[in-house]
Amino acid sequence: MKKIRNIAIIAHVDHGKTTLVDSMLKQSGIFRENQEVSERVMDNNDLEKERGITILSKNTAINYNDYKINIIDTPGHADFGGEVERVLKMADGVLLLVDAFEGVMPQTKFVIKKAIELKLPALICLNKIDRDKARPEEVIDEILDLFISLEAPEEYLEAPIIYASGKNGWASLEAGVQKDDLTDLLDTIVEHIPEPKGELDRPFEVLISTTDYSEYLGRIGIGKVEQGEIKVGDPAFILNYNDSSKKMRIKITTIYEFEGLNRVEVQSAKAGSIVAISGVEGIHIGDTLCQNEDMDPIEFVKISEPTLAMRFLVNNSPFAGLEGDFVTSRHLRARLMKEKETDVSLKVEDTESTDAFKVSGRGELHLSVLIENMRREGYEFQVSKPEVLFHEENGKKMEPMEIVTIDVEEQYVGTIINKLGVRKAEMTTMENTSAGYVRLTFKMPARGMIGYRQEFISDTKGTGIINTEFDSYEPYKGDIPSRQFGSLIAYETGKATGYALDSAWKRGNIFIEPGDEVYEGMVVGENPKGLDIEVNVAKRKAKTNIRSSASDDAPNLPPSKKLSLEEMLEFIENDELVEVTPKSLRIRKKILNSEMRYKSKKNS
Repeated sequence: MKKIRNIAIIAHVDHGKTTLVDSMLKQSGIFRENQEVSERVMDNNDLEKERGITILSKNTAINYNDYKINIIDTPGHADFGGEVERVLKMADGVLLLVDAFEGVMPQTKFVIKKAIELKLPALICLNKIDRDKARPEEVIDEILDLFISLEAPEEYLEAPIIYASGKNGWASLEAGVQKDDLTDLLDTIVEHIPEPKGELDRPFEVLISTTDYSEYLGRIGIGKVEQGEIKVGDPAFILNYNDSSKKMRIKITTIYEFEGLNRVEVQSAKAGSIVAISGVEGIHIGDTLCQNEDMDPIEFVKISEPTLAMRFLVNNSPFAGLEGDFVTSRHLRARLMKEKETDVSLKVEDTESTDAFKVSGRGELHLSVLIENMRREGYEFQVSKPEVLFHEENGKKMEPMEIVTIDVEEQYVGTIINKLGVRKAEMTTMENTSAGYVRLTFKMPARGMIGYRQEFISDTKGTGIINTEFDSYEPYKGDIPSRQFGSLIAYETGKATGYALDSAWKRGNIFIEPGDEVYEGMVVGENPKGLDIEVNVAKRKAKTNIRSSASDDAPNLPPSKKLSLEEMLEFIENDELVEVTPKSLRIRKKILNSEMRYKSKKNS
């Protein structure tokens, strides 16, 4: 057990975590000499790279001087807070990786804060130290300021500092000294990250922190052996700290350990090892696998209840099937059910229509990440406006409430309080932390969070941290003002022209550009007067009008307003849908034909 080190890596996107891990894998001899290795082998999700959020943790392991170093990737975004805490439960220390030029970024704060709460020792690694304009001294000051602002104990301020170039595969304990390899980093991990705790002579216990799913093996539980030794063929019990009724007798059939990027089958694993266990039906995140049924399950962060639902529908717009590979209801259902296997906070239900599925999740970001992943995989579908999941108790309408914790610089406090006040939030505490940050805690309806994150990022210039957790169901808090804008709706199908858009933009903000294909019933802009207005954006100029065609095609239009997926989900009303394809995001009316829309409104 003394020969194992479990370390979680915390880094902002693009600070070189993946490249550094690649170099560690290569130098540890994991790959054959003639094996072709892709760059950034750890990253298998484009969305994670782009949004700056690792969503699901990944595990890898290297061997170094008789030590096995398990490397655990961490999600960096607050909406995946439950995942962060669960994953850190497997680690005995953290490596805080910071770009020597960019310095500390907001997304690293949330995870390092969790690590401090769990009292996990930290190492500091300044990466990309050899890039132009690297400013190591200032960045070290920023990191120390971050520790002070999070009120970290003194040992964090004295954490070892490593200077590294992940891309060129070297690390050094001395500033300005280039080495040949990563030995200094690996030696520091071995020396400063403590060995896993856990007694070998006790009955075994394994806490399942994450799950994976494989077509061949079914559900796989991943976690750390907290004590004892687990062996293939052992009988065991599944217990759960948050569900005392759960007690299942099982048999351990397959155990894997991590070796590089692979899972390698082993016959047994001792305390401190990180293992993957397959062939166990009914295993979930948060379960404890125990040798004896009278053992106490290990305490675990409760998995958040879904608070938001939306419908995923087969795409039936005039452009359906033009851009996607997977377009049928069978494709859509199979993909959603597969997601449900690994995402414990997701719920998928069939509806009265075979072409629609009700998908419930933890929040808007949770669902928008799923939508974005699916479109990148070639799926084409439509989604409805997100709805909060209400309950009824004793004849009263109850709604989910969230505890919202916000850390911001003092100058933004007024804006935050005003914006959240409108969204029915009640402030419960406000305290100054050191380094000029203020911590605000609110209790607010979950529906008040819809569309707020984007606004929060703009309002705090990207420096604020927002973290939400489900609290309880409380009586309905009253209406929250919805959007003030009406929709500008395309009147006919065709290609948008600069000439037509020149008159349309006088009615409001336009979402499209000349040359974009549109169809009847598609929403092409917003109208500040709050009314839905039909506009002809495909109209061409009469030939008789003598003027050069160049000025005709490109009048001096203001830039179009490009909405992100989250902004679209916030913008749409109940009679609208977002059409999602691998290449496009469009807003449309549920009923495309204007006469039928009018009749349906009249009858409702």
